[in-house]
Amino acid sequence: MSRSPQLSLAASLFLAGLAVHESATAEDQPAAGWAPAKGALVTRWAKDVSPGNAHPEYPRPQMVRDEWMNLNGLWQLEFGKEDDAVPAGTDLPMRILVPFPVESILSGVAKRADRLWYRRNFQVPENWQGRRILLHFQAVDWESAVYVNGKLQGGHRGGYDAFSFDITDALKPSGDQEVIVRVFDPTSDGKQPRGKQANRAKGIWYTPTTGIWQTTWLEPVPEAGIGSLLMTPDLDGSFLKLTVEGGDAAGCTIQAVAHDGKAEVARATGGVGSEIRLEIPKDRLKTWSPDAPFLYDLTVTLKRGDRVVDQVQSYFGMRKIDLGKDGEGRVRIRLNNEVLFQVGPLDQGYWPDGLYTAPTDEALRYDIEVTKRLGFNMTRKHVKIEPARWYYWCDKLGLLVWQDMPSGDNWTTPKSEKLLAPEEKAQFEVELRRMVEGRRNHPSIVMWILFNEGWGQHDTPRYVEMVRKLDPSRLIDNASGWEDAKVGDVFDIHMYRHPMPPAPQPDRAGVLGECGAFRFGDASNADFVKGTGLYTELLGKFHRYHNEQGMSGVVYTQLVDVEGERNGLMTYDRSVIQVNVEKVADANRGR
Repeated sequence: MSRSPQLSLAASLFLAGLAVHESATAEDQPAAGWAPAKGALVTRWAKDVSPGNAHPEYPRPQMVRDEWMNLNGLWQLEFGKEDDAVPAGTDLPMRILVPFPVESILSGVAKRADRLWYRRNFQVPENWQGRRILLHFQAVDWESAVYVNGKLQGGHRGGYDAFSFDITDALKPSGDQEVIVRVFDPTSDGKQPRGKQANRAKGIWYTPTTGIWQTTWLEPVPEAGIGSLLMTPDLDGSFLKLTVEGGDAAGCTIQAVAHDGKAEVARATGGVGSEIRLEIPKDRLKTWSPDAPFLYDLTVTLKRGDRVVDQVQSYFGMRKIDLGKDGEGRVRIRLNNEVLFQVGPLDQGYWPDGLYTAPTDEALRYDIEVTKRLGFNMTRKHVKIEPARWYYWCDKLGLLVWQDMPSGDNWTTPKSEKLLAPEEKAQFEVELRRMVEGRRNHPSIVMWILFNEGWGQHDTPRYVEMVRKLDPSRLIDNASGWEDAKVGDVFDIHMYRHPMPPAPQPDRAGVLGECGAFRFGDASNADFVKGTGLYTELLGKFHRYHNEQGMSGVVYTQLVDVEGERNGLMTYDRSVIQVNVEKVADANRGR
């Protein structure tokens, strides 16, 4: 039975703008000192970007608190050197619009630098007194150090994961508080995970993203608070496994309540750090799928006796992804215990005006909406990890995600096994672990892809085992294309010129991880008959491979033109869909 997507309670809060924006939000900042840099191409959303509304949405959709302060907006900026002193109390000469990377048009800078200083002031609301104050960074590329009122709060290495510091003890009793961020990003001069970023952009290598490129924000929390949620659905057992971690929570208990709209469907209690099971009655169980992406609301409360200590809002979807054999004995990918042929585009998440950072939340959503309109049920997020809100939109709108780990050193196996130093391998492992831990609550993600085409590939069997322990609820692709280590759940090949189905495997599903890359041509051709015909012919072939030879999935390259690459179903600025939507959608659905 098909169900329409519905808006969760938590989602309603941040979409309606009801989450509290305190006094230091971007709305209080004048536009003076900022304008988009000159560039050849911008999207239609660029006109909606200003210091007063730079990504104002709540940035952590699966753990929502009412009170927070958005620090996006105008920051001071200076290009730095390795031995610079911390510029505490010193005005910096330039202005940058956070959270847009320094190389981007929307940052207002559009220049390349590997070392940066960011600086801004903020004030802590009086009603936050008596609580701990956390300073959150959703992502900074790549190495950062954070100072508050001249005091070092800590450092971080990793360009894609969120991190935070408890800055309470560094704050002054009142008045202006100063935050400074030092950034170093070697891009392709280093071997850290970076995806397609290159200091010398050309061909399939693109303009770098340096510095703060996702939301920066403040949050007041109690001394004993909820630190993280781990949610794993068990569809066959009709329950959600929930583990809540928290600090200074001795003697506290967790109460979890799931809702379908206003109706309560499950309630459970347990200890901090222990697994809690929310049993959903079979007659109230609704599955999550691309056709019916149902999401339950979840309220998690930390209590000491009868007193509420902390509370967050979240959501979850009940779905299952696994392998199973069809009637012919062929291994297939299944969703919710049924074979589903997964068809999606390669999605690189680049924007001509914001690079790694979409101009607005509406723009983020648009890419997913177009993917759905084109009849895809899946997307491969290619060597980039998106902001949490991108996955929220996939959860809400119903789009399966094959999630790549961003590649680092681009030597291919076996060179990378030898050329990567132990500390470089260790950094890749740290960032791989953070990707899984940071995104594993999203029902839309159904597969982790550890390496792409052998780029920087090393220790593959060990990483497959590590990810399996971190997240046994999803499939693992050990390598998409070229360097199969014969581990994981899928055998993934890339074939562009004359794509054929992957060879049958006794215990792994076969997928075509990249194919296509047609150049669809001039938008003046009203029907795009030629390009669309090539595409529909190709997809007809793939559906035959699925039905006759058991192929489980296919990824078409690509959703959007990117810089020098002109093979997207949409133009880089998203102004033109370059194919006939109805014909492509029918082809993707096997009609």
